Amino acid sequence: MKWIVRITGLTLGLSLLLIIGLQTTAAQIDTFYVDAGTGSDTTGDGSDGKPWQSIQHAANQVGPGDTVLINPGSYDGGITVDTPGVEMAPITFKGNGAGVIIEGSGGERDAFFITEADYIIVDGLTVQHADRAGLRISLSNHVTIRNCTFIDNFRWGIFADFSDYTLIENNESAGAEDEHGIYISNSSDFPTIRNNRLHHNHANGLHMNGDISQGGDGIISGAVVEGNIIYENGTGGGSGINMDGVTNSIIRNNLLYNNHASGISLYQIDGGSGSQNNRILNNTIIMASDARWAINIPDTVDTGNQIFNNILLNQHSWKGSILIAEPDQASFQSDYNIVVNGFNTNGYNADNTNGLDLASWQALGYDTHSIIATADEIFIDVATNDYRLKEGGPAVDAGLTLPEVLTDLDGHSRPAGLGYDIGAYEYGSTVTTPLDHAVYLPIILVGS
Repeated sequence: MKWIVRITGLTLGLSLLLIIGLQTTAAQIDTFYVDAGTGSDTTGDGSDGKPWQSIQHAANQVGPGDTVLINPGSYDGGITVDTPGVEMAPITFKGNGAGVIIEGSGGERDAFFITEADYIIVDGLTVQHADRAGLRISLSNHVTIRNCTFIDNFRWGIFADFSDYTLIENNESAGAEDEHGIYISNSSDFPTIRNNRLHHNHANGLHMNGDISQGGDGIISGAVVEGNIIYENGTGGGSGINMDGVTNSIIRNNLLYNNHASGISLYQIDGGSGSQNNRILNNTIIMASDARWAINIPDTVDTGNQIFNNILLNQHSWKGSILIAEPDQASFQSDYNIVVNGFNTNGYNADNTNGLDLASWQALGYDTHSIIATADEIFIDVATNDYRLKEGGPAVDAGLTLPEVLTDLDGHSRPAGLGYDIGAYEYGSTVTTPLDHAVYLPIILVGS
């Protein structure tokens, strides 16, 4: 009994110390304000009434748990964040209303640079005209980028290197002049890329590359890529979703249309291994007439990949739904897809003379339950890029039940009918906001 009392007393003492520590920590957490028009970095104190003028000055003052609210206006790029938050107290940089614009890179390479700083949140900013990346995450784990717009940055909208558990959600990244909308690189594990709009980028909408040439194991593992709308990328090559050295990842409920190179590519060039053991589930992919393959797996080292419940259409004259490296990949699985009548097993050497029709492809053991259908048979209105499913169309209730795909692109539950639908949308779910996949207009500052 005495022993129990002693333990209880010790526990009570530790609990009191923890409460005191939490109270102290809470007292140190602040909300600071920045205003480009009325603020001052010399006479301001970061309060709502006396805001600072620059985001960089605020970044130099913050600690774990602090929030920086940035008032609408134009701010110079070249911002560096190198103070980390902690798991229960991240540091947040948040637009305090619409119209917070970070312009250019301010003489630096990247407009907003998070380096060696874990647990940072960036929310509701517009970043444009950067010399290299709109936003870069380097050697920083558990960074969240959400509700931001990246427009007309030179090389990348968002770039991450050697950074784990990155969450990129509800952003728009468009108009990268040289490369990609989002680039996850350099052995960065467990990224989540969710509900973004990636369009009109010169190369890839999303590029994931293990980059073993830069050090590390060269593998990106455990990625979740879901709910993204990716279109009009790839005039300079690449894919809607590019995966070099990506393993054990899931790609689900994405809509890709009118991309001009490949749709989803899994391969090894600078990855530490082939792109292996990935699951491509319930995506809708419609390739442009000048494009490559909807699914592109050109290397023999890209093993263990699975492709279920996808719509894989292609407007090219002979490039079709799926290309793989060889016909005897026992670990490759593909079924319950809607396809065009074009496949290939010659990998990088594929040409128009050695393609396969669906029957020949099925004879190899693939896509036993898959069917051929046209876009007009499947979708509500292709002309307006409305790729929701038609009532009674061939995709409705025709899919495989997948425990990893419990919702559709709109976030509504699957199944809505007798079975899982094929593609990114589940028929019977209600779209609560109008579809808007229009060509973007770059932001022009008044007086610029």
